[in-house]
Amino acid sequence: MKYMIASDIHGSAYYCRMLKDRFEEEGAGKLILLGDLLYHGARNPLPPEYSTLGCAEILNSMKENLVCLKGNCDSEVDSLVLEFPVEAQILLLPVGERTLIFTHGHKIPSTLKKGDVLVCGHFHVPAIEERETYTYVNCGSVSIPKDGSRHSYLVLEGHTLLWKDVETGEVFMKAELGL
Repeated sequence: MKYMIASDIHGSAYYCRMLKDRFEEEGAGKLILLGDLLYHGARNPLPPEYSTLGCAEILNSMKENLVCLKGNCDSEVDSLVLEFPVEAQILLLPVGERTLIFTHGHKIPSTLKKGDVLVCGHFHVPAIEERETYTYVNCGSVSIPKDGSRHSYLVLEGHTLLWKDVETGEVFMKAELGL
């Protein structure tokens, strides 16, 4: 199955609409959202078209295709406007001989084993790097990228990871997972 992975929308209806358009273009089976959906966070600037209700409306229209995890900026009150659950902290996806562990990224699971792939957001910078016992993957941020990075999302299809620009759909980074 083809998965689209994104994080850190932070209430931007502008970028949320783009993300929905890209999801429809990609033809992915599921969109895995790694948290920080509605609130911009006290340390972040307001993103373009900041509208938590507008963003919720867009996401609610996609609810059948979403798998969502809770980020550090997501709160219980968000469930009043979202028509899908955003309470899970972690998602495990066995792929081949490895396990992909999805989480927001503000808390790294202590149970990472040799060969695991940690997929997160939170830091707003697209990345892939081999760490001592696991592979670290960051999808970047849909609306508030940092360190000069692009507004981004990630596509996982088979063993291939593609980081794409949410504005253009252009691939700007690619990696193969040895699964």
